[in-house]
Amino acid sequence: MSSLANQSSPDSDSLRHSATRLLGKPVVALIPTHGGGNNRLFCAETSDGSKYAFKVYGNREEDPRDRMGAEVGSLKFLERYSVSAVPKPIAHDRQSGCALFEWVEGTSVNPPSVIDVDSALRFVAELQALGGVDGTERLPLASAATLSGDAVARQIASRRARFEVLSPEDEGMSDLFDFLNDDFASVSLAAVNAAKSTYKDAGLDFDQELTQTQWVLSPSDFGFHNTLRQKSGRLVFIDFEYFGWDDPAKLVSDFLLHPGMTLSRPFRQRFYKGAMAVYGNPDPAFKTRLTALYPLYGLCWSLIILNEFLPDYWARRVAAAGTLDAKVVRSRQLQKARSMLAHVEESMIEGPRFD
Repeated sequence: MSSLANQSSPDSDSLRHSATRLLGKPVVALIPTHGGGNNRLFCAETSDGSKYAFKVYGNREEDPRDRMGAEVGSLKFLERYSVSAVPKPIAHDRQSGCALFEWVEGTSVNPPSVIDVDSALRFVAELQALGGVDGTERLPLASAATLSGDAVARQIASRRARFEVLSPEDEGMSDLFDFLNDDFASVSLAAVNAAKSTYKDAGLDFDQELTQTQWVLSPSDFGFHNTLRQKSGRLVFIDFEYFGWDDPAKLVSDFLLHPGMTLSRPFRQRFYKGAMAVYGNPDPAFKTRLTALYPLYGLCWSLIILNEFLPDYWARRVAAAGTLDAKVVRSRQLQKARSMLAHVEESMIEGPRFD
C-alpha cells in the first residue's frame, strides 16, 4: 500500500501533522490499513522505524456516540490492571477526533483454533474478574447495551424503524421491504413471544432490568474479526469503541452470531461451555436469559447487516472504504440477512446449538 505521506493531498498532510503533534516526534508516513465502517485506520511510521496505530474517528454529528472516549478510556483502564492482550493507548485529541495506539503486528485469526477459542474465554474471564475493582464505576454502558429482555425487543423495533426513511418505491428497495415486511416481521413476532414465555416459565420478569451485580464488562464488538495473531501465537484483541457494561447474554450471543466470523459447531459448543463456567455460577439466571434472548440478538444482527441500505450509514462506509458499488454490496447484505434470519428460525425450533 502506498504511503499517504507521499500523496500531496491537504487531507493526508493534515492527518500526518495531527499524528506528529500527538506523538511528539515527526511522523514520516501514514499507511492506510483496514478500518471499520465509521473510522479510518493508519500505520504511522516515524524516521527511526517505530510504528503506531493512528485512528481517525468519524464525525460525531453523524454518529453521536463517543467512540474515541470509550476506546481510549477502556484501554487505559485495562492497562491499569495489567491486561496485556490489548493494545496500549498512546495519546488522543478530542478536538481533531484522532488517537494513537500501540501498533500490533499480526495476522487475522482465520480460521480460529481451539487454542484461540480458549484465549477468547480467558480474556472474558479476565474482564469478569475486574467487575468490582476501582475505576469500574466510571465506565459507561456498552454501546447498544441491553439490560432487560424488553430492552432487546425495543432495540429490534428501533433498528427496524430506521428503514422507514426509505420507501419500497425507491430504486433497489423493493426486495428489502419484501424481506422486512414479510419474513422478518413474522419471525420477529414469534421470537419475541417465545422469549417472553421462556422468561415467564422460569419466573423471570422480561421487563425488569438486571441488577448491577449481573452486569459484566464487555468489548461489545467481540470476536475473532477484531483479533490479531502475533508470530508467537499470542492473540491481541482490538477495537474497543463500544466497550462498557452489558448483559453477558449479549456478549456471548454476539460472539456466536457475529457475521464477521464463522465458528464451527464444536468451537461454538466450547465457547458456550466456557462462558457458562465464567458467568453461570455467579448468575443462575444467565443460562435462561441466553437461551431466550439468543434468537432476539440474531434478529438485531439481521437488521445490522442491512445498514448499508441506510443513506447516512452508506455515506460513512464510502468515506471510510472509498468507492463501493451500492447494488452489489446491498444485494450481498440482503442475502446475509436472510441467512441470519434462517438461523434465528432454526434456533427457535431446535434451540440454540450450544451443547
